[in-house]
Amino acid sequence: MNQIDQPGLPGIATDLSKESFTRFADFITEELGIKMPESKLTMVQSRLLRRVRDLGLESIERYAEYFFAISNREEREHFINAITTNKTDFFREPEHFTYLVESVLPELARRPARDRTQFRAWSAGCSSGEEPYTLAMILAEYASVRPGFDFAILATDVSTKMLHLARSGIYQESQILPVPPELRRKYLLRSRNNAHGLARVVSKLRSRVSFHQLNFMDASYAVKGIFDVVFFRNVMIYFDRNTQQAVVNKICENLEPGGYLFAGHSESLSGLNVPLEAVKASIYRKWTPRKAAG
Repeated sequence: MNQIDQPGLPGIATDLSKESFTRFADFITEELGIKMPESKLTMVQSRLLRRVRDLGLESIERYAEYFFAISNREEREHFINAITTNKTDFFREPEHFTYLVESVLPELARRPARDRTQFRAWSAGCSSGEEPYTLAMILAEYASVRPGFDFAILATDVSTKMLHLARSGIYQESQILPVPPELRRKYLLRSRNNAHGLARVVSKLRSRVSFHQLNFMDASYAVKGIFDVVFFRNVMIYFDRNTQQAVVNKICENLEPGGYLFAGHSESLSGLNVPLEAVKASIYRKWTPRKAAG
């Protein structure tokens, strides 16, 4: 059995039995929809190690016994925070933001007046916040040359840890490198202490983004209102096809007819029974209701 030794801590046995892994894998798939094949066993072991240390347990196997014995909401939250993947960047897949500005926003501006005037975007699976803040920068720039344009962004994620980081709007200098220099100067404040190497999204931009917890496996989503665009990127890759279809259909309940859904470049809705049509690779538009013949 493998062990690691930390100063002041006894050796921790890092091996997880296949039986315990299967219990974790089934729980992850049921609760989060994430596929968890046996090839992920080592990943699960490594991600749970910090939690094992925090609890002062002697092994990951012991943590498995503890987790399934108590079934406690607080521990479940710790587990989800540890096990979920949170890969994101500012201006990731930049072609999407170009298409939003050059095609989607002008098209919406040409449509007949609607009941609402505010443009609304949803970052579904926002992780640590880089995507919704990128959207906020893009939309703030658009608004700066179009008087009267107003916008709001909803950002959701299942991980409370990621939502806490996102709400703070604080990032390492290395994380903000993809932001164009002119936008960095306008929308990011560097720490007064250069040694910290931190920057924070300005408050006027943070106020445009509302962060809330949401699990895509919920029977229905506690999301209010209708959105013009949804960024649902690099999340579906973790789901099987049935789960993808169910989740996209639930998201579409809050998407305006004629609104747009942006998926990750490596994702496709092909073959799914969803109310969307492809307009470009990884960009989809929701069908508009057909008018009855007069």
